[in-house]
Amino acid sequence: MHEQDHDHDHDHHDHDHDHAEISATERPGYFDILQAALEELLNERKLVTTAEIERQIDVLDSRTPALGATIVARAWTDPDFRQQLLADGRGTCESLGITFYDDTGLIVLENTETVHNLVVCTLCSCYPRPLLGLPPEWYKLKPYRARAVIEPRALLAEFGTIIPDDVEIRVADSTSALRFLVLPLRPKGTDDYTEEQLAALVTRDAMIGVVTVKANDERVAA
Repeated sequence: MHEQDHDHDHDHHDHDHDHAEISATERPGYFDILQAALEELLNERKLVTTAEIERQIDVLDSRTPALGATIVARAWTDPDFRQQLLADGRGTCESLGITFYDDTGLIVLENTETVHNLVVCTLCSCYPRPLLGLPPEWYKLKPYRARAVIEPRALLAEFGTIIPDDVEIRVADSTSALRFLVLPLRPKGTDDYTEEQLAALVTRDAMIGVVTVKANDERVAA
C-alpha cells in the first residue's frame, strides 16, 4: 500500500477511491499465483504442508556466506580439520551440525601457490547453498558461465584478480548432484589472527574463486 503520510483526522465517509489507489504492482503477480496454487495442490495431495514449506524457506534464509567463512577459517587453523574437509566436504560440514537439505555432494577445492580454483555452473546456477546461501546474480548469467570455461584468466582479471601465468587455473563445473567450495589461500600476515578474525576476511566471492582473500590493515574485533 502507499505510505500514509497525510493526517488521519479528515472525513472517511467516501471510500470509493480505496480500491482504485491499489497499484497493479500490488496485485498478485504470475509467480505469486503459481506459488499459491502449487502450495494448495501439495497440501491437497498431502505431499507437503504449508508449515513444512515455510520451515524450508526459513532454513534457506538462514544460510549466508558467513557460514562458509567459518569453515574456511577452521581449515586454515586446524590441519586435521582441513584434511578431513578436503577428503569429505559434506560429511565434515555435517559433523559440525551444518545440515544439507538436499542430496548433493560437496567437494572442497584447495587453492595453492601453483593452483587457483574457479567454480561455475555452465548449465544453470548450481551452487553450495547450504554453506553460502543464494548465489550472486552474475553467477547465473550466461557471460560468466561461458567465459569461466573459455577464458577464465581474463574473466578473473575483470574481478581484479590477476593470476600469474605460472599458476594453473582449474575450473570446476557444478552439477545438480555435486557442488564445489573453494578453500582460498590464507593471506600472508595473518599468523596472529584468531579464527573469528580470519572468518571475517573470507568473502563469498573468494569461496567461488573469483577473488583472493586479503588481510586487513587493522585487526577485526574477535
